[in-house]
Amino acid sequence: MTSERLIGLFLDMMDAERSASEHTRAAYRRDLQGLAAFLAQKGGDMLAAQDTQLQAYMQHLTKKGLAASTAARHFSSLRHFYKFLMLEGLRADNPADGLERPKTGRPLPKLLSLAETTALIEAAHALPQKNDRQKADHLRAVCLIEMLYATGMRVSELVGLPRQALDGNSRAIIVRGKGGRERLVPLSEPAQLALAGWLVWRDAQKQWQDSRFLFPARSRQGYLTRQRFTQILEKLAMLAGIAPRRVSPHVLRHAFATHLMQHGADLRAVQQMLGHADISTTQIYTYVLDERKRQLVEAGHPLAAQKLG
Repeated sequence: MTSERLIGLFLDMMDAERSASEHTRAAYRRDLQGLAAFLAQKGGDMLAAQDTQLQAYMQHLTKKGLAASTAARHFSSLRHFYKFLMLEGLRADNPADGLERPKTGRPLPKLLSLAETTALIEAAHALPQKNDRQKADHLRAVCLIEMLYATGMRVSELVGLPRQALDGNSRAIIVRGKGGRERLVPLSEPAQLALAGWLVWRDAQKQWQDSRFLFPARSRQGYLTRQRFTQILEKLAMLAGIAPRRVSPHVLRHAFATHLMQHGADLRAVQQMLGHADISTTQIYTYVLDERKRQLVEAGHPLAAQKLG
């Protein structure tokens, strides 16, 4: 069986059993194709690869100067792939079991302040509405950013929301996250108003009445792409006077979680709203708050400059 066939079977499983996103599947494909190419150069193949060959591949990635986080992703791809082959009876063992996970630091999330986030939202509300096209763009941009900041959804969850994801009174939405897990996320009043305005326009458009998506588009998927939403955010950042490189859908997800915790939200509640399977993932935001407190003390405490213990 060819390497490409094995990779295809693995990706089919990720799609069917784990509801992996297109972005996740593409990352796995790139990682595994890299391994296949490396093994082929050495006269080997994926199905018969041994632990020493996989270790050599990981060392090869390190020598290429890959970031530790990228190397860790490759490590995860290998572990999952060979576990799949073993469970399917295509191998008797998992040669990736003995691999040492690349050491990674714990980078803190990039953040926007509350004032910057407010400026970004205000930029969406200030978009021109001189014609029908501009009005539609305005309503969509306002709805997207208000909903993202109100819920902390992943960008793939937001742009791919089905029309029926709304509950009966639109005060909450049903979000289908990683692994097909569903969660009910409340909407703030500004998000409810933005959603209501968008739905009036969206549902009045004949070309979208048969679409099952909340944000329909003429894309291959049938809904607004992640790339297009990122472009919208970059435009709003420039209008708000914020460097576009500092703004992304994931940065707004971080802002949602951090601002909630700054105002006393319970860590478990934030975990549930973000859709984290493990609370240890959510705990990164406690480190963010601790780091910001430390910076404030160092900047403002009269003895901080003396670096007293």
